[in-house]
Amino acid sequence: MFRFAVLIAASLAGATWAAAETIDVKYYGKLDLAPFACTDVSRSSFINRACYDKSQQFMVVQLRSVYYPYCEMSAATFEAFLAAPSMGQYYNANIKGCGSDGPFDCRTHRTSQILDPR
Repeated sequence: MFRFAVLIAASLAGATWAAAETIDVKYYGKLDLAPFACTDVSRSSFINRACYDKSQQFMVVQLRSVYYPYCEMSAATFEAFLAAPSMGQYYNANIKGCGSDGPFDCRTHRTSQILDPR
């Protein structure tokens, strides 16, 4: 019994919230955040969180309560977004872009291998 308790405690000690977190991404459905590096954002009025998977060049950003996907985004663009004096202005000008087809819109750019479109 003691060994079982130690085994359970050891496996739970290695688990993190991000590793166990699954989100619902607009247009695509469920996404496991285990491979992502996530940053909670408190300095923006509408951006709450940004998560990036460098190996897939893929970002999900939480705008208020909805997660949106962005494909083929370089790590430099993601870092510039996080460091921008106004994340909202940077997002609108450089990520969201003009119209419905922004520069990283997954509906018109290569879809990340980690997304499974509906």
